[in-house]
Amino acid sequence: MLTETVTNNAAAALAFPVAWSTAQAFGADPMPFIMAVAYGASACFLIPYGYQTHLMVYSPGRYALGDFLRIGLPVSLTYSVAVLVLTPWIFSF
Repeated sequence: MLTETVTNNAAAALAFPVAWSTAQAFGADPMPFIMAVAYGASACFLIPYGYQTHLMVYSPGRYALGDFLRIGLPVSLTYSVAVLVLTPWIFSF
């Protein structure tokens, strides 16, 4: 949800210490946690304000906020499930 309101770089910068500390607390390899932060920081599908290209098409395409929510919610849920399933599989603990 953080990446919807701030840039993806800021979201990653704010979430990285939490991921690192969590990995250290579990005694696990931090790479899966870091990759989950990287993927999550780029998951801006719900509103047009989190990413520049969304704003570029928002007015000229005559989109409404509801259009982004209607399409973005299923994309966001699918993306989240894929990241949560595939990240530990590819980057093992």
